[in-house]
Amino acid sequence: MEAFRFGLSYWKKYLPAAIFIQFLSFIALTCDLLIPMISEMFIDYIIQSGTPDKSNIFSFMLSGRYGAVHTMELFFSLSVLLLSLLFIRLVLVYIKNVNNQKLGLGLETDLRMATFQKLSELDSMTISDYNTGELLTTINSDTIMFKEMFCRIVPNIIDSICVLIVSIVLLARIHPWLLLIPVMLAPVFATALIRFRRLARENYKTIRGNNSKMNLTVQENIEAVRLVRSFTNEKIEKEKFDVVNEELKDSYINQIKLSSRFEVVFSVVKQTAYIGSIAVSAMLVINGEIMVGFLVACTNYILKIMDHITQINNSLFQMQQQLVSGQKMCSFMGKPSRIGNGTKPVKNTEKTDISLKHVYIEADGAAILKDINLEIPSGKKVGIVGGTGCGKSVLLESLVRIYDITGGSIKLNGTEINEYELSALRDRFAYVFQDVFLFSNTIDSNIAYSEPDIEREQIITAARHAQAHSFIQNLPDSYETIVGERGLGISGGQKQRISIARALLKDAPVLVLDDSTSALDVRTEKKLLEDIKENYPDKTILISAHRLSSVVSCDEILYMQDGMITERGTFDELMALNGRFAKVYRIQEAQSKGIINYGEDNNGKEKYLFPGRSYK
Repeated sequence: MEAFRFGLSYWKKYLPAAIFIQFLSFIALTCDLLIPMISEMFIDYIIQSGTPDKSNIFSFMLSGRYGAVHTMELFFSLSVLLLSLLFIRLVLVYIKNVNNQKLGLGLETDLRMATFQKLSELDSMTISDYNTGELLTTINSDTIMFKEMFCRIVPNIIDSICVLIVSIVLLARIHPWLLLIPVMLAPVFATALIRFRRLARENYKTIRGNNSKMNLTVQENIEAVRLVRSFTNEKIEKEKFDVVNEELKDSYINQIKLSSRFEVVFSVVKQTAYIGSIAVSAMLVINGEIMVGFLVACTNYILKIMDHITQINNSLFQMQQQLVSGQKMCSFMGKPSRIGNGTKPVKNTEKTDISLKHVYIEADGAAILKDINLEIPSGKKVGIVGGTGCGKSVLLESLVRIYDITGGSIKLNGTEINEYELSALRDRFAYVFQDVFLFSNTIDSNIAYSEPDIEREQIITAARHAQAHSFIQNLPDSYETIVGERGLGISGGQKQRISIARALLKDAPVLVLDDSTSALDVRTEKKLLEDIKENYPDKTILISAHRLSSVVSCDEILYMQDGMITERGTFDELMALNGRFAKVYRIQEAQSKGIINYGEDNNGKEKYLFPGRSYK
């Protein structure tokens, strides 16, 4: 019921239109249910010369105004009535089907927008709880499946209930004994329905899970196609795909088997009801309690009752799959973000002062950052270096609350950052992440991501400062060149320069370069950093790097180990300190000049390894 209420909260805005369409459907169904009564009159009053009977709601047609019994005049009058009902039914069914699908597509769009909005609001750690296949299934397949329940399944059930009520009333009007068979078979229907519905829901959960696995497998192989080929592992990936594909096939086969058993049970009940109803009707005709035409009408109504009971069962059977999708969406939409949104706007001042005091971040019981204290006045250039996993990226991402701190405080212009609106806070920063992402679009569209309508001249200016303009000009279509998904078709260094140009064009007060020049050669990197420093003197620049030469010109350099700042100062101060920073810097410089390598000797001890020398 929770999933149904969740869907109803989005369906309610379409409810007035849905109710009106359902009203039209009732009229169409009523027209359809009146047709057997006209068929009865053809048999009893056209083919035969029966005595008028008020059991038929169209008995007024026998008053003589529309023709006498057993005449062509009455035949044509009944034919016009029959054709009128058929025409009204066809028109209303067409209107109902078209508009129901329109409402369904509106609901599907709303659900997809809501789930995508939720995805954009959730923090990175919460999103990492889901695999990509699960998210794709939730946002796309589940929305399609779930809307079907409201625009098709529920209306079908309501239609069937309407048919059952009207058919029972019409049968009772003809003769109460005609209800005997449906009443006797009702418990059989109910028992079978409860059993099959439970089995269907469990099986649909399996189908959905296997669909998610399939999405994930395909998505990973699309993204890792170059890696797979470089390792010549196509056979292994095909085997993995075959396993997932077989599991998906088997789950659908199980569903087919279940549906087949379902159909067999209900077909037996349906045929039993049909034969039994004919027997009861025949006995009533033989006893003279009803006319022959009513036998045809009664069997029609019994068949409609059986058909629509079966339709209700089929609809409830299919609804199990839609409820599984609804439950997954409901669970996803109810997932709280670990990053709460503040309420204060960030004042658009010229300065952006950042203060970190005793900052701690823990995840899964492990400390990622420990007692970080840092003052970054507006315009300061700060370099952050250290080994892999020392906490550089987490420190930078905590400034825009991609990760929330678990202790201490981070302030922007004197206000705790968790008090600010997330969008306003993040608008003050322009990030270049180490994992560069480019959209499958033109290069100028990627650079102008923050301001799509900006002038081309400003795009070129940003590209020049990012040292990207020269190589872009040499591409086949220059700035109109379309790069593939994730930037396929250009090198890693080129992707990094385009992403830096994108951040520069945003023109935020704080520029964050998170190991974003690693693929550049030293000369290009130096020129790029000098250009940024010269042309954006008022920007606060935070640079994270593994290559220590990247941060030489910074106002302050932080050296991090195990989530802590172990050394800090200017480049000259750190070199004079002769600590870990100085040692690593000298090694990197020597390596870049080919003087030494650094590693382990044959005994596993760290030492300088000079080329051409043997270590034993």
